[in-house]
Amino acid sequence: MTPTAELVQIDLSPRKPAPKPAWLKAKAPMGETFHALKKMARELNLNTVCESAHCPNIGECWNQKAATFMMLGNLCTRRCGFCAVPKGRPEPIDFDEPRRVAYAVAQLGLAHAVVTSVNRDDDNIGAARSFVKVIEEIRLQAPGCRVEVLTPDFQGVEEALRLVVAARPEILNHNIETVPRLYRVAKSGGRYERSLGFLEKAKAIAAETGETIVTKTGIIVGMGEEMHELLAVFRDLADRKVDILTIGQYLRPSRDHLVMTRYYTPEEFAFLKHEALGMGFRHVESGPLVRSSYHAHEQALSTGLA
Repeated sequence: MTPTAELVQIDLSPRKPAPKPAWLKAKAPMGETFHALKKMARELNLNTVCESAHCPNIGECWNQKAATFMMLGNLCTRRCGFCAVPKGRPEPIDFDEPRRVAYAVAQLGLAHAVVTSVNRDDDNIGAARSFVKVIEEIRLQAPGCRVEVLTPDFQGVEEALRLVVAARPEILNHNIETVPRLYRVAKSGGRYERSLGFLEKAKAIAAETGETIVTKTGIIVGMGEEMHELLAVFRDLADRKVDILTIGQYLRPSRDHLVMTRYYTPEEFAFLKHEALGMGFRHVESGPLVRSSYHAHEQALSTGLA
C-alpha cells in the first residue's frame, strides 16, 4: 500500500489586477450628448472605432461631439495582437455607408470628421472607393467640414492609395503602430517598410499635381519595445516628412491579446514628445490616453488647417 501523498494547497481565490496608475483613469461615459450620438449610430447602422476598439476617451470625445466613424463593417480581415476590433470574414462592402456617415457628420455639426475602417484585404480597391465616396459625401452634406481619413495600408496597392489621395482629404492618416521588431506579433499582415512607403508615397502622389497633403501616423507603447527603437521609428517617419504624430499607452483589451509589458509615465511621454518635435514633426500628441483621433480637431488647427 502506497503512502498517502501530501496534499498541495492551491489558492483558487481570484487575484485582483494591479490598479491602473492615476494618470490612466478616464471618466465613465455618460451624458445626454453621449447617449444621443450612440442612438444615432444605431439608427443609421454605423460603427465607431471608439466602441469597437474600447477607447478610454469615448466619454470625453462623444460629449464634445467628436467621434471616429469606422466603415467597411465591424469585422477585420487581420488579427493584430493589440487590437480589440473583432476579426473574421466580413460582409460585402456596403457602398451606401458613406452617405450615412456623412449624414451623421452633418447632423452633429462637426467641423472636423475622422473616418477610419477595418482592414479589407479581400477588396482593397473597393475599400479605397468607399473612402473616396465618404469624402465626397461629407463635402456635399456638411460643407466646410474638414475630413481626416485613417486608412489601412491597402496591402501596398498603389491604385488604392492614388484614389484616396486624389479625393484630397485634409489629413491622410495611416498608423505605424509599433517598432519593426514587434510587427510579426503585433501587426499581423502589416509590414513596417510598407507602412513607411505608404506615408511617403502619399506625399509624392499629391506633389505630382502640385498639391500638398498633411500626413499623420500613430504609435502605441508598452508592448515590449525599447526607447531607442521608438526614437528610430520617429526618425524614419520624420525623414518621410510626416506632419502629425500621436503616441499613446497600450492597454490590453483581453487575455487573448498581447501582454502589456509596462506603463509609461507622463514624464516619459513628455520626453518622447520633446524628441519627436526636435525631429521636425509639425504636431505631436503624446500621453497615456492619447489615441489616433484624440484631439484631432486641435491637431488640424496646429498644422494650419483652419
